[in-house]
Amino acid sequence: MKRLSLVLTLALAAGLSAQAASAQTLKTVKDRGMLSCGVSQGLPGFSTPDDKGNWTGLDVDVCRAIAAAIFGDGSKVKFVPLSAKDRFTALQSGEIDVLSRNTTWTLSRDTSLGANFTGVTYYDGQGFLVKKSLKVNSALELNSASVCVQTGTTTEQNLADYFKGNNMKYEVIAFASADETVKAYESGRCDVFTSDVSQLYAERLKLANPADHVVLPEVISKEPLGPMVRHGDDQWFDIVKWTLFAMVDAEELGVTQKNVDEMAKSDKPELKRAFGTDGNLGEQLGLTKDWMSRIVKAVGNYGESFDRNVGAGSKLGIARGLNNLWNKGGIQYAPPIR
Repeated sequence: MKRLSLVLTLALAAGLSAQAASAQTLKTVKDRGMLSCGVSQGLPGFSTPDDKGNWTGLDVDVCRAIAAAIFGDGSKVKFVPLSAKDRFTALQSGEIDVLSRNTTWTLSRDTSLGANFTGVTYYDGQGFLVKKSLKVNSALELNSASVCVQTGTTTEQNLADYFKGNNMKYEVIAFASADETVKAYESGRCDVFTSDVSQLYAERLKLANPADHVVLPEVISKEPLGPMVRHGDDQWFDIVKWTLFAMVDAEELGVTQKNVDEMAKSDKPELKRAFGTDGNLGEQLGLTKDWMSRIVKAVGNYGESFDRNVGAGSKLGIARGLNNLWNKGGIQYAPPIR
């Protein structure tokens, strides 16, 4: 009995120790009074600052939603612009609490970087941008083309796989930043610019004459983009993951920025759980009962954020496609809040 008691005591101590260790990021963020969020150096629709330093975009909204869930204030975020090369180091070193920077979820990144992806904010795929003057209608017509790519991304491997698979030759012209890559393409240093389709639409807006360029129809890869957090903090992983899920679930439940207060009075069981009037799911995350209300008030549901930043209500005008809800022809799907 003494031995059993000792084992149970040690197990309990280990469990409490692990629980304490796993709560460090939330405590750090609360003590600092602000979330540190890694974003791009400027990608329209996803994360970009205006001339006054105000950040907007789909990835930015995820950061603001996390801050709202914790502080009840979506403005309590410090945005840290990062290059593709530096983004993972910033997360690993603790410079940022979360990376929300159009980053593709892959097996190697999931296992070798000491970090976890928390979900998919945008289902994307790699494509090609060309000048209309080339009179190219398909990526299969790009044999012997010179292709501008950004280093430190998944695009180089996808490019190699696609051209090799179709027995085509090509020349890679690589650059460290997205801006350098786009400028090189626009100046004629390469025939083609390749990246995620969403980024092609965004970068095309920066060109002197966007209408002179076209995104080809081929999508040559799967690029699920989503936020990342460091390994070893399960509570923080859950908070970031369920913040994104809450945005998706809110859209499915019909909860918007305009009606959130009214919907919070509903007697429907699923809404009572989501809004914390029944149960303590928010507290189980280490947040408050009204965590979902805070998120929706700050940034809206997923559909509102999508439309405002990259969809019909934005300059990009990208169709929802795969990013529509699972019950509306897409594959966006969040576990239930219960």
